[in-house]
Amino acid sequence: MEELIPISVTVGDRSYRIKVESQNEETVRKTAKFINDKLVEFKQQFAGKDMQDYIAMVLIWYATQNAQEVQGQLVEQDLNDGFARLEGLLNKGLAAFSEKG
Repeated sequence: MEELIPISVTVGDRSYRIKVESQNEETVRKTAKFINDKLVEFKQQFAGKDMQDYIAMVLIWYATQNAQEVQGQLVEQDLNDGFARLEGLLNKGLAAFSEKG
């Protein structure tokens, strides 16, 4: 296991000191930037809220996006599995037909 390195990231109005594996540092920093960009976007769309409201909005948006991606991947996997089973059945049918002819 690689040693963890301490980094500071800012989300909203707060700075957080966290430890990450060095190969994940860039991903964590990009994620924090993405979150902050979404916070700014939501602040412009929904004026008059406090930072906690904006963070909750971003969290719900992000979780929903992630859930949709996962659901899409599961549907794709189900389709692939179904096509593989169908292909197997067709191959068996063709093999049986070839044996008779």
